[in-house]
Amino acid sequence: MFSRLRLKSPAELRAMVPAGEATAALLAAARERIVVGATPLELDAVADEVIRARGGRSNFRLVPGYRHALCVSVDDDVVHGIPGDRPFAPGDLVSVDGGAEVDGWNGDAAFTVVLPDPARPELVLARRRLADAADRALWAGVAALAQARHLNEVGEAIEASVEASGPYGILEGYGGHGIGRAMHEEPSVFNHAVRGRGPRVRPGLVVAIEPMITSGDAETFVREDGWSIATVDGGDGAHAEHSVAVHDAGIWVLTAPDGGAAGLEPFGVRPAPIA
Repeated sequence: MFSRLRLKSPAELRAMVPAGEATAALLAAARERIVVGATPLELDAVADEVIRARGGRSNFRLVPGYRHALCVSVDDDVVHGIPGDRPFAPGDLVSVDGGAEVDGWNGDAAFTVVLPDPARPELVLARRRLADAADRALWAGVAALAQARHLNEVGEAIEASVEASGPYGILEGYGGHGIGRAMHEEPSVFNHAVRGRGPRVRPGLVVAIEPMITSGDAETFVREDGWSIATVDGGDGAHAEHSVAVHDAGIWVLTAPDGGAAGLEPFGVRPAPIA
């Protein structure tokens, strides 16, 4: 059933570290540029510069038909938003997704932030709660991976976290994935409970965990640009993601500067560097 799933050797896991570090760096640079008046295209240019400076290339640009280093989704665009020239406005909910390929290995990660808006504090608060819920669900999934026997336990943990955070929707039909020589590999990583246990969690498994949630109904549609995934009811969407490696000593979040230590601390999990 999982014949296409290939576990990475210890040497291959070590080879994935630079791609994860480059991905963390490009997203950190993009995060710094998210201010009122800046544009998604400006973030995209900065991310591309960071990737190139680290000797890599954008793996998003390797997706057929896609020309950008990032996806930037605003408000009711949940994921896959194409960077454009509309400036960010006060109160905007901004999700940024990006990745890097370094020496043939891939990293993939995402985050969501909310711009301040003194004129609409209730809107900002609601959007921050949504973004925080996506981030908590991500770390709940990563923590579950550290202790799971089978991969689908990750989706169960994400769903439970989202339900505990509020009456939010979880996108179905979109989820996490394996990652390695290609940005998208087997296996699928669900963001909700499903029938079946999924593949066994063991050293050499590397996956991108990425909850995508909405403030209202989770039904979505693809915009006319052929990429942007937006909510049907106009509700807000949030997205958080990290690439995570399972190895002999535990787990390591490849796309977090600290290996995931801060995010995992509330769950009592300590990441272990890849030796």
